[in-house]
Amino acid sequence: MSYTKQTIFFVDDEPAVREVISETLEEFGFDVSCFARAVDCLEQLHSGKCDLLITDVKMPEMDGLELLNEAKRIAPWLPVLVVTGYGDIPMAVAALKTGASDFIEKPLDREGLLLSIESVLKRAFLPDELLGEALTKAETRVLRFILDGKSNKEIGCLLHRSMRTIEVHRRHIMRKVGVDNAVDLVKRATLMGLIEPKGNK
Repeated sequence: MSYTKQTIFFVDDEPAVREVISETLEEFGFDVSCFARAVDCLEQLHSGKCDLLITDVKMPEMDGLELLNEAKRIAPWLPVLVVTGYGDIPMAVAALKTGASDFIEKPLDREGLLLSIESVLKRAFLPDELLGEALTKAETRVLRFILDGKSNKEIGCLLHRSMRTIEVHRRHIMRKVGVDNAVDLVKRATLMGLIEPKGNK
């Protein structure tokens, strides 16, 4: 498996750990960006390419679970590998429930880390050119009707469009936000801030 051009963000507050991991991953062809603070990583996520985020759990200021939550708001499809210390299994389970792709225990060994990265990247690989693109105005209107429980036929009548046109919009919306069913679409749209909770309207 070639890792060329795949970008990994690695977050850990220990300089020695960042240095070792960076050298190891770069040796295998990854483009690696290391961060001492979660907030710096989040800032880069807004503007930089990232194929995988690896974060330690226990960090000052913002911990790994908080980073995971915020990262999923910025890029819900981004795979996240969480690094936990010995005895942090409950925290690892919490991370998985929050949306982490996997977790790996410290101390990090070279082979185990690379195997975990390979596994996560293989599962997360989505060769869809639409993934991550912004919704058009028409798609945003269709999305709001979908989230209100309207059928394709009802949306077509409301927007004076054919049912086939609405079906095309629906497919594009799902591809852009990286889901394949209506339930996940609701969750993803809410996380991404594409819709507001009813109480905020």
